[in-house]
Amino acid sequence: MKDGELLKTSCGSPNYAAPEVVSGELYAGQEVDIWSCGVILYALLTGTLPFDDDNVQVLFKKIRSGIFPIPDYLNPSVVDLLQKMLTVDPVRRATIKEIREHEWFKVNLPDYLFPKTGEDSTNIVDLDAIQEVCEKFGVNEAEVQEALLINDRHDQLVIAYHLIIDNKRIWNEARKVEIADFFSASSPPHSTFLSMTKSSPIRPHPEKMPALKDLSVTLDPIDTNNVTNNSSSNNTNSSHQHSSNSQRTLSSTTGSTGSTATSLKKAKWHLGIRSQSKPQDIMNEVFKAMKELGMEWKFCNNSMYSVRARRKVPNTDRYVKVGLQLYQVDHRSYLLDFRNLNANTDDHHPILSAQSALGDDNEMENLEPNRTINWDLEDNDNSMTSSTDECVSEVMEFFEMAASLIRTLAPDSASKTNTTSTSATST
Repeated sequence: MKDGELLKTSCGSPNYAAPEVVSGELYAGQEVDIWSCGVILYALLTGTLPFDDDNVQVLFKKIRSGIFPIPDYLNPSVVDLLQKMLTVDPVRRATIKEIREHEWFKVNLPDYLFPKTGEDSTNIVDLDAIQEVCEKFGVNEAEVQEALLINDRHDQLVIAYHLIIDNKRIWNEARKVEIADFFSASSPPHSTFLSMTKSSPIRPHPEKMPALKDLSVTLDPIDTNNVTNNSSSNNTNSSHQHSSNSQRTLSSTTGSTGSTATSLKKAKWHLGIRSQSKPQDIMNEVFKAMKELGMEWKFCNNSMYSVRARRKVPNTDRYVKVGLQLYQVDHRSYLLDFRNLNANTDDHHPILSAQSALGDDNEMENLEPNRTINWDLEDNDNSMTSSTDECVSEVMEFFEMAASLIRTLAPDSASKTNTTSTSATST
């Protein structure tokens, strides 16, 4: 391999491959890397891949077309950058320089990526860093110094030297922050350290409960001396002291409670089930449980992880409707969330039977045959009145339906189910 030569072989996941790679054409490494970075950026922003299909040939066709879905919640600036990075024509595709000059790339850019250098920095070298480069690459100091004087940014010795310098600088700044915090706990962290920590794009899941803080005392401690003195005094003085002490205790408790309420954040409860199983296995169990309970369901946006289901209320013509959505809480656990759909529903998706939803004929041998169901949720909504009693009834029916589904999925966790349902009603 030589500089400037076109490449023809490739390896790795086809979802990240550029159109020229999947077409078997000669390609330039930097251009296909830009495409792969665009796929990674899209996945980080949306949680899905821009080009995905179980059939490899269909996947390659999608990649060659360069057409991918754009969610409405994405910023127009980042959409413009994605479209430039995922351009089918490699000549028109964005370059590294264009990406670094893009307006979205410059927003909240960490300062440590571009450290400030002094005027005499080119004349000052770190001998320890040069010695480390010599040990890593098996060269002498003269070769490293010569490469630094030429200052070719693509030279491997120059790149290694600056990486070592950057690592030492970051470590020294973090060390200064630790020392400052040790001697003065009230002193603020270093500005560079704050910019590094605040620049992280990771956001917690909205259903993830925050860690509880230490609870503060809201009642004053009992003074045994005052109790003894009060018991020995007469009834009139005792009653007067008891009244004044009660007022002081009440005011102290109220003030302490107010400060506690402001310092502690209210935990956000959820009605659902958490599991560390695979997402498809979780939904397969959900489909079996809904089939066992006689529920009818359909997919939302052709996704098996977002389902709308209903079950007929006995001795009535009404239906209880619930939405099921599977979320990823962290890297190894998932949350099956429940949503009440009785108040507002807008569904026009085709109904799916239990067997087609599972996608596995062997697992459904003991279940009933497929049924073709035709119903419209809006027809039932129009027949419902707006009285308070019916609204309360709908909420309770929703909780009963969710609880029955949870009990079917986790029969050994009935007590936990009741606790979760109670917590959800108080939200």
